Amino acid sequence: MDTPVEFLRFSPEDTASLADFLTQEEWPYHAGTQDREEIMRAAAEGRYDDEQTRTFWVLADGERAGLVRLQDLDDGGPMFDLRIRLARRGRGIGTKAVAWLTGYLFTELPDVTRIEGQTRQDNHAMRAVFRKNGFAKEAHYRDAWPGRDGTLHDGIGYAILRRDWVSGTVTHPDWHDDRRDGAVTGETAR
Repeated sequence: MDTPVEFLRFSPEDTASLADFLTQEEWPYHAGTQDREEIMRAAAEGRYDDEQTRTFWVLADGERAGLVRLQDLDDGGPMFDLRIRLARRGRGIGTKAVAWLTGYLFTELPDVTRIEGQTRQDNHAMRAVFRKNGFAKEAHYRDAWPGRDGTLHDGIGYAILRRDWVSGTVTHPDWHDDRRDGAVTGETAR
């Protein structure tokens, strides 16, 4: 079944709903606060919608199924945070949300040349969403993502270039460029 998905921009009147959304769900792949008062304060200060950040509700079948937060909009390579409610995961909503935000950013912000996103290595669903939307893996950050229990996880960075989005292609980084610089495979540093 194809779930219709729409996007509605966050407004200050949504602050309590935002705090409920962020604190009443489990977000196993997201670090940061789950504190309701801190979320309310951040929203009141404009950190969910200002010159550098825009937040949108992801509506599925007319209900708030997720949240997209676009960040660093004054940069040529903004990043995003995507959250889908547990009850709505696995239905293609995340894939549609990333397709929408990619089109939105490249259409609304002509200076944007790339869009970046990161996830934990073990977040296989999000990694699939990136690939389905033409994002290329660009980085692997070892032991860089602390879990809530203190466990360190690898972080994976993805990005899509405007030119790839326009052409419908994916340009992958040259992962073997060290060899051209004289590096030897298996080399150790001391």
